[in-house]
Amino acid sequence: MGKRAANHCFDYLLSNASVSADYEANNGTKVEFWVTNCRLVICILSGLCCSHESVRLQPKKWIYFPELPGVGFAAANGVLWVLVTIKRRKFGLGSTLSFLLAAMGLVIVPMSASAEWYRFSDTAMTTPIELEFWAEDKELANRVGKEVLAVFHQVDEQMSRYREESEVSRLNLNAPDGPVEVSDGLFEVIEKAREVSLLSQGAFDITFGSVGYLYDFRAGKKPTDEELRSGLPRVNFRDVILDEDDQTVEYRQAGILVDLGGIAKGYAVDLGIERLVSFGIRHARLSAGGDMRLLGDKRGRPWYVGIRDPRSEGRNAVVLPLEDVAVSTSGDYERFFVDEAGERVHHILSPETGKSVQGVQSVTIIGEDALTTDGLSTAVFVLGPKKGLEMIERLKGIDVVVIDDQRMMHVSEGLVPPQSD
Repeated sequence: MGKRAANHCFDYLLSNASVSADYEANNGTKVEFWVTNCRLVICILSGLCCSHESVRLQPKKWIYFPELPGVGFAAANGVLWVLVTIKRRKFGLGSTLSFLLAAMGLVIVPMSASAEWYRFSDTAMTTPIELEFWAEDKELANRVGKEVLAVFHQVDEQMSRYREESEVSRLNLNAPDGPVEVSDGLFEVIEKAREVSLLSQGAFDITFGSVGYLYDFRAGKKPTDEELRSGLPRVNFRDVILDEDDQTVEYRQAGILVDLGGIAKGYAVDLGIERLVSFGIRHARLSAGGDMRLLGDKRGRPWYVGIRDPRSEGRNAVVLPLEDVAVSTSGDYERFFVDEAGERVHHILSPETGKSVQGVQSVTIIGEDALTTDGLSTAVFVLGPKKGLEMIERLKGIDVVVIDDQRMMHVSEGLVPPQSD
């Protein structure tokens, strides 16, 4: 390769079957390249735009692209050779580790011929589960998909108020009589719920189940005012006592029903992401109804997440390019019926009145973990646009989009586009 190449370049081998890597130049241009059917394909990413070029590989002939200064490609002996000038340039060859290994002259393991996006779906926790991730082979992908989807059934069996044998049901039965030792997972969720309750001054309250059970959304049934007056004294998150040392939960009064429907799906999504990471997955999207986590980006491109129009199922109100975040949406369109007075009765209840919250159609929270964003989306919905945004602006790393009942959109400071000079 000559003295210059020895001093300023390195070369490495990639198998010739659907392999890929990434390159980022100093000017911010990102290029993803791969080989398929003896053709070299490059995807040039500039901002949110992407253009493709495809060139047939010819044996022992170097190919160069003006968008990739200092990078050359050649096919020889059944492999793809990549020559990269590393002086004054930044590289993203799939990962920092891959770059360091290559720079040290070590062997990079070729990518499997079946590396691709894999998709799995299921229904658990009364909501659709959607999983999409990039994996190197089908056998691994099937194992990952099976284990991640199983997480949601496990959490449902543990935390559903509607299952008589669940840990939450046993807690609701026994906690009024004294401290009940609970699992690590259940304690973590109830502890986070208390944190959000304190932060929102009770707008989020897992004891809402004390009146929530009076609603039957399938049958279009809501409680009478008398039934609400009877149940509301038992809606108070401060009556749920946590002991961190003994990991116990106790209720101060009988009749309290804890319902984790407003936060448990976020917890399950976080567990699913942990499982993906344990398998070495770096690019994934996992959602359970309105709760989602994005792991990394979409291999050189952002994930595009739509916030649906609350009054039009097939239409998005806004689409956000995101990566490596959690997103939770609470909407009055998820479970509802219209009563005899023509009013929408939905499942997001005010802990103060026991009735469906008015004034908001949907709330979307963006943050680091789904356990937090799940609880906050309900809290902001109950607080309303003004108080909800005031709370979010005090939190680091959290953003919000609120659509009110007048079809107006309210966003936190972090989502406001910068003003042009």
